[in-house]
Amino acid sequence: MVGITPHLSLSSNRATGTASTATGRTQAVSSADKSGSATATSASSSTLSSLARQLSEAAAGAEVRDMSLSYKELGQKAATLLDQIIGDSYHYNQELHDAEVPNTDDPKLLARAEQATDFVNGKGSNPFKGMSRDQLALIAYDDSGTFTVNERRAAYLEAADQEQVWRRKVVAQATDEYNRTGKLTNFFIEVLEHYKELPAIEQAQYPSDYAARLQGMIDLDFNYMTHQTEGDGASSAGLIERLLATGPYAGRD
Repeated sequence: MVGITPHLSLSSNRATGTASTATGRTQAVSSADKSGSATATSASSSTLSSLARQLSEAAAGAEVRDMSLSYKELGQKAATLLDQIIGDSYHYNQELHDAEVPNTDDPKLLARAEQATDFVNGKGSNPFKGMSRDQLALIAYDDSGTFTVNERRAAYLEAADQEQVWRRKVVAQATDEYNRTGKLTNFFIEVLEHYKELPAIEQAQYPSDYAARLQGMIDLDFNYMTHQTEGDGASSAGLIERLLATGPYAGRD
């Protein structure tokens, strides 16, 4: 027993030492991983473009806004924001907007703001051309000061151009569908899918029952060549026009 005790004690010390060493290594590896992760995150952040950082900030603000307002309130908010970039408020203050410069030393931000001002005054290209509708909405409806008013206007105009391209395509498809089948069911499906893909603040500019009305017409699968539309004798062309006559880009054909 006397000879066993030191052995057990030694084994215990070795086990403790091994555990301690393993723990130390684990902690060292963990620290290295965390340090490496932090370094990678820092490097990743530093490589993000100025625009990406601005869009991230705008997205965070938009999420708070959209969640805090009802559908009706969000629509009213949209109307106020649009007045700042395409309404009387914009035109009354255009000289001020043209003179606006971002509060930054970042040459990319300064150059983009200048390009946006040139564009809205009929010179040069739109700095936001080709961006997604979600990104354009983040810019156009952001009133935090992250973007200049002319940048917001340029983003709205690019979104409006994209909307008109889609509308021309869907109207042509609807006309073909009607001429071939007497129906507009696929047209209604396309319009509903388009509506569902819009940012919340753009959806809120349509009637609150817009999606339900479209779904009802899809379910009806009506033939407009053999029956009156909606019981009021309206033509298929009139129905198409009414459905596309709402929303933030209506009347910009």
